[in-house]
Amino acid sequence: MADRRWIVPDWPAPLRVRSLITTRQGGVSAGPYDSLNLGGHVGDDWRAVTENRRRLRQSLPAAPCWLNQVHGSAVIDAGKTRTAVPTADAALARQPGIVCGVLTADCLPVLLCERSGHAVAAVHAGWRGLHAGVLESAVAALGVPGQQLLAYFGPAIGRTAFEVGDDVRAAFLAVNGEAAQAFKRLPVAPETGHAKEGIVTDAGFSCGGRRSGKWLADIYMLARQALARCGVSEFYGGEFCTLQDESRFFSFRRDGVTGRMASLIWLTDE
Repeated sequence: MADRRWIVPDWPAPLRVRSLITTRQGGVSAGPYDSLNLGGHVGDDWRAVTENRRRLRQSLPAAPCWLNQVHGSAVIDAGKTRTAVPTADAALARQPGIVCGVLTADCLPVLLCERSGHAVAAVHAGWRGLHAGVLESAVAALGVPGQQLLAYFGPAIGRTAFEVGDDVRAAFLAVNGEAAQAFKRLPVAPETGHAKEGIVTDAGFSCGGRRSGKWLADIYMLARQALARCGVSEFYGGEFCTLQDESRFFSFRRDGVTGRMASLIWLTDE
């Protein structure tokens, strides 16, 4: 029977490629970190994080190569790094048994694999990282044409919930005019002439008035556009919304103080 703690990506990856994505379920953390928080930098009791990581490790061939993520575009080779927690926002592996992973709680985790099953990568792609070119850097680091790669999009904030300001939209449009397709203007309250502070999404969830962005951004589309410019044409996943699905996912936008989920990928000897 499938383990309900995990999401096993449904994509046509080679048999040598294995991947899983954690949810917030199945751990020991309490309070806002309930319960499988894997982030050691968010204020949770380190003993709980250690136990959560131990439980995750039981389903992996090795401990993941955790990263110090900074919303940049640096990529490391997890099989060659000698740093315990390297500063980067993407990791790749070409040898079996090396687990690449990124932590997220609204930002987009992207898993990449070569069609022949000889290389994989995990990428932390929040909007800042996307704008900085982290996906392009990951494709370049893998060293194969984009046409030879498959991409899987893990849980991120959805297109009906991700509110941003004019500055974010303008930043993307300055790099690529096609990005305009990924932004939808927020409804305007007729009585004030200002963007509504609380937006009711397609799923009936209200964003609650804590943010005053003027646009809804589709981070999945922005990622597809970036990868398409690299020649990648096959995308899977992307049906999640961390903000709306509180029972399964952590969301920084929704909760502020919260845990982190892991998106992991590795190669086997098979």
